[in-house]
Amino acid sequence: MGTDITRDAGKKRVKGQTLLEIRGLKIDGESDNAWHPIIKGVDLTLKAGEVLGLVGESGAGKSTLGLAAMGYARPGCRFVSGSIVFDGIDLLNASEAEKRAIMGSRIAYVAQSAAASFNPAHKLIDQTVETAVDHKILAREEAETDARNLFRLLQLPQPETIGDRYPHQVSGGQLQRAMTAMAMSCRPDLIIFDEPTTALDVTTQVEVLAAMRDIVERFHTAAIYITHDLAVVAQMAHRIMVMRHGLPVEEAPTREILTAPTQAYTKSLWAVRKLAKSESTGDDLLVRMKNIDASYSVVKVLDDVTINLPRGRTVAVVGESGSGKSTLARVITGLLPPSNGEIVFDGKMLPTTLKDREKDMLRKIQMIYQSADTALNPRQRVRDIIGRPIEFYLGIRGQARDRKVVELLEMIELDERYIDRLPSELSGGQKQRISIARALAAEPQLIICDEVTSALDQIVQEEILTLLMRLQNETQVTYLFITHDIATVKAIADEIVVMWQGKVVQQGPKSQVLSPPYPAYTELLLSSVPEMDPDWLTRLLAKRTDRTPEQA
Repeated sequence: MGTDITRDAGKKRVKGQTLLEIRGLKIDGESDNAWHPIIKGVDLTLKAGEVLGLVGESGAGKSTLGLAAMGYARPGCRFVSGSIVFDGIDLLNASEAEKRAIMGSRIAYVAQSAAASFNPAHKLIDQTVETAVDHKILAREEAETDARNLFRLLQLPQPETIGDRYPHQVSGGQLQRAMTAMAMSCRPDLIIFDEPTTALDVTTQVEVLAAMRDIVERFHTAAIYITHDLAVVAQMAHRIMVMRHGLPVEEAPTREILTAPTQAYTKSLWAVRKLAKSESTGDDLLVRMKNIDASYSVVKVLDDVTINLPRGRTVAVVGESGSGKSTLARVITGLLPPSNGEIVFDGKMLPTTLKDREKDMLRKIQMIYQSADTALNPRQRVRDIIGRPIEFYLGIRGQARDRKVVELLEMIELDERYIDRLPSELSGGQKQRISIARALAAEPQLIICDEVTSALDQIVQEEILTLLMRLQNETQVTYLFITHDIATVKAIADEIVVMWQGKVVQQGPKSQVLSPPYPAYTELLLSSVPEMDPDWLTRLLAKRTDRTPEQA
């Protein structure tokens, strides 16, 4: 990749030396005014230069255990018993000052939701260099130079100037890569990666995975890699620990556990997704977008986009980070007025701005957002999050509203126990399911799904996709499904739109788009989908040379 990342922060690591030891760890979480066990007795050993993959379904305790490796329990959680020793330091008995000296500089954390983690009032470069400067690892000028090198390494556009932007001025995938650069800035001894590639398209994911793996190998950095994507963890981890209900189910070297898992639960995670939808096309159009242009300030992000959405069908929009997928959704919902073109919804011209649309039109178009962390009000309970659109759009109040909320919870595989919980009391997957229920509550004609399954484990993904398809069969709701997961596209789409740099480069029925010969950019996307093979990334990088999509 041509970028020098060999700067060391002065640490002398011995590969294979024990860095982190967790013994008998138990953690409780508070919900429904009572404490419940989340981590029920976990032992974990991590050596310098080793990557441990933590996998398991939503709510298994993966993120809680990852945070515990830093000696941190998030609000609503408490350490009950056990020990956490990092490089000889007992983190459970260390003072807050001792832990602050370690966090950021020697232990770094890459969160699942970059959007919720960045301060919206500060530029990216300021937040990236803050830890290195505060811990006096680098002077400000040196830290900024190193940050730009990391931006370049992580394939961020315009690496010399992108740091001058604010978080809202970059795409979700770009923001996730900026957070990875922030974590890498101090060259820490231990990095906790909590779903770091969840928001990334497959082409970007390849570059980020390669950069992360390179950092770990060059500096003998230890890492805990938390994910529900088994193909991704296969590229990163030396060992994999499978968790369920707060306990380890199975732990073994990566190749061994991929080829010969011993536990039934592990085998169920490893099973190839069986969900497949028969392609169905139609001429009854719910939405017609014609020659749409859109810009952020002077930057054009949609260029002459023409897309049709058939009624009762699913159109999947795929493309790399920054290709204009989410901007397309903002234009349809009225959050970003187009500078050119027209949108016809159900035979009527759609007003371009949100304020000009009638209440019933607002009800008919709902959106499920990519980041449930930022989409849900942290001070509202599930009862009100789902109940508000029921009351606002349908006029249902009181006990009838609450009964409708419970029905929606059951539809998304939750139950009445969750009705009075706050978002902070839910796992990442549970939060996204609440977001889905909130969209369904308005009984819309069109639901725009922006990466709605990216935060969910494979078991829950299949449940959610099955639910969405059942709802479509029952209500004839139309989905615009924005995703970077090709497996999801194959499972749910009727038609596919491929976007690159704000333009539509290919569109058509699923069978046509996914069948060779492919246009160059479509081929690049499909070849970047990770496989359940630990050597897949190495082989792919060996084959690829620096090239544009036209040359691919």
